[in-house]
Amino acid sequence: MHVLADSGPTRATEEIGHLLGYLAASQCEFFRNGTWYGPERAARHLRRKYAYYMDRTSAPTADEFVAEFASASSMSGKPYRVRCADQPEQPSGAWFSAELTRYRVSAVGRSAAPAH
Repeated sequence: MHVLADSGPTRATEEIGHLLGYLAASQCEFFRNGTWYGPERAARHLRRKYAYYMDRTSAPTADEFVAEFASASSMSGKPYRVRCADQPEQPSGAWFSAELTRYRVSAVGRSAAPAH
């Protein structure tokens, strides 16, 4: 696993925190190992999974987090899915990746905006 210099732990931690908060605040359900879970419970699961990993190795980038933790069960290998009222059901990795892209674009806009 590689942590790129321009996406160091601080940026990665912020982005991963955003993704977990985004899930928890959503009205979406999260499919894991044969059961649909509410957003807060799903976010708690992914936080625990991330914390477990962080106790054992270096910090992943947000993209690695999506690919390695938020896309499939590490126990069964089965993919996670997300379903929201306003969207078709989809793989959780695609859902998180789309939000990560949106978040990064909005962060660039915020940092480029002139201070008032």
